[in-house]
Amino acid sequence: MAVVKARDQDINMLARLLRAEAETEGEMGMLLVGNVGINRVRGNCSDFKGIRTIPQMINQPHAFEALQHGLYYQNARDRERRLARRAVNGERNWPGKFSLWYFRPGTFENPGPCPETWYNQPLAGRWKKHCFYEPTAEECENIYNTF
Repeated sequence: MAVVKARDQDINMLARLLRAEAETEGEMGMLLVGNVGINRVRGNCSDFKGIRTIPQMINQPHAFEALQHGLYYQNARDRERRLARRAVNGERNWPGKFSLWYFRPGTFENPGPCPETWYNQPLAGRWKKHCFYEPTAEECENIYNTF
């Protein structure tokens, strides 16, 4: 059962985002990006107040670098659609389980170390080249609610 409302076109948008942001991180890396996106929709906190839908989350200004590149604008594939549905249905994995932010430090060829904080939030962990950051429960209680 979905934890956020998602029409077929929303699933396709999310699938395209997963691929564009994290295809090189494998299926788990793409699913973690989906975790962050769904957390932003559910959270209604921090920089994501008023974000209630997948299109709002994806199109929030400066939220995703991938929207500046062509890969996001290609058709969604079945593999990424399946991963998008898993995220929409509430599957969450560490370190994206409660995260609202992620980024890849350094260069593509030479990833750098993860800073201890990002947007004043503590490091939750790293998956391959991406660092994930989660808010405190005081700042974003909704992230920690169960589905």
